[in-house]
Amino acid sequence: MKVKEKYAVGVDLGGTNIKIGLVTQNGKIIKQVSVPTEATKGPKAVIENIKKGIYLLINNEKIVFEGIGIGCPGTVNPEKGTVQNPPNLPGWNKVNVGKAISMEFEKLVYLENDANAAAIGEMIFGNGKNYRSFIMVTLGTGVGGGIVINRRIYRGNYGAAGEIGHITINYKGPKCNCGSFGCIEAYVGNRYLIKRVQQKLKNNNSILTNLVKNDFNLITPKIIKEAADKGDDFAISVINDTGEKLGAAFASLTNVLDIATYIVGGGVAGFGKPLFDSFRKSLVARVMAPNKSRIKVLSARLKNEAGIKGASALVFHGF
Repeated sequence: MKVKEKYAVGVDLGGTNIKIGLVTQNGKIIKQVSVPTEATKGPKAVIENIKKGIYLLINNEKIVFEGIGIGCPGTVNPEKGTVQNPPNLPGWNKVNVGKAISMEFEKLVYLENDANAAAIGEMIFGNGKNYRSFIMVTLGTGVGGGIVINRRIYRGNYGAAGEIGHITINYKGPKCNCGSFGCIEAYVGNRYLIKRVQQKLKNNNSILTNLVKNDFNLITPKIIKEAADKGDDFAISVINDTGEKLGAAFASLTNVLDIATYIVGGGVAGFGKPLFDSFRKSLVARVMAPNKSRIKVLSARLKNEAGIKGASALVFHGF
């Protein structure tokens, strides 16, 4: 007898866009939509956009889904459904996202930190399947992290563990959205990275200028990679520098946690092999001797689907 397929809604709440998918129990995305986050309008507007996106997803669909999983930035309390102080969502102090969405759709809602959700996605469906422990790194609007130890997400005492983007690599460095200084996110988070590239381009000869037709607002990681693939020295240096800084930040994680496998996803990870090679070289140069030969830096297999699939897995598997 054929087992009836079960479905869940997975929500990946980002600083720029909200990605929402209808996902099977086996991790297949049946349908996907994206709506703007409109983070500057505050939590009520963002929650309304989540609702709008889910309605857009299930509009005219007769499929019954089991529940809704949501990956949110910030400190998440999965039991209470609350999220606190996400660095890239202004105006959020403590917001009960779970309750608002549950009341709207009359479904169970499972909330998790967005990077943890991506890590769960990779652990169940992606390149984390064969590792008992690994660190998930998401390079997007910010820098997120999910720590998997013995096939379980490590949340810490209050649900705030895994904020690896706020490891300081320069205590006198630029101010980060979290309020600290010199965080790795303040160097390689997408918005910070683009800003630094825009500033440095004024004093560097690069084909990037031609690729964006002198409009530096058009610079994206994809454009930087395109320039690097064409042999542009400046673009290559940007990618190598990004990898080196990541290695400098995360070597401490390996030394403290004895975890040597990193799975990297998100838009900036689109830099590809040159970034991963630079990241690994920087890690190997800095970790303690026993871990040097064990270091692995892998691409997230699920790419930009890790957040959606991981959020949906919360409904079926629970973590």
